[in-house]
Amino acid sequence: MADEKEVAAIEEGGKAKAKAKKPSDGEGKNYLLTAVLVLNVILMVAIAYLQFTAHQRQKERQDVRDLIREQVSVALDKKGSVEDGGKIGPETDGLLYPLKGFTANLAQGDGPRRFLRMTAVLKFSKTSREEEFKAREPQIRDRIISIINSKRPEDLLKVEGKAYLKEEIKAAINAFLVDGHVVDVFYVGFQIN
Repeated sequence: MADEKEVAAIEEGGKAKAKAKKPSDGEGKNYLLTAVLVLNVILMVAIAYLQFTAHQRQKERQDVRDLIREQVSVALDKKGSVEDGGKIGPETDGLLYPLKGFTANLAQGDGPRRFLRMTAVLKFSKTSREEEFKAREPQIRDRIISIINSKRPEDLLKVEGKAYLKEEIKAAINAFLVDGHVVDVFYVGFQIN
């Protein structure tokens, strides 16, 4: 009798261990992990799409040189002759010369440090020689950066400040040019950060 009880107890213990090892229906599946994984994939696809569309818009944007060539060709088409070959031709008042973009620190104001990003096109007189302003481009860029470094953000946020900056740039460049002079300065891009 004792042996039968021991055998019954051993059998019940084995069944209990088997039940403990057998997973229940909901165990082993993690729905939260699956949902997070699916959400992560959806977000990655959305970000890739947004970056692709932003890149396509950036690619469609025209460069400064393209804009100037287009304006010059329209002006020359009206006269009956079109000059091509990658050079920026003369306009009625003079020569247009685009400068590469500038990024320069502004003078310290009351707030945080700020800087200016600017893209400009210089308009030279008809008597100017293209070789001179190409050779003097480092001097021109240096002079413009020095002028920008002396300006406070408050000075450049106003229309009058931007116009005064144009006049300062013209005067500074004309001080060292030998043949011809700067007639005007055009801002193609002007951003204060």
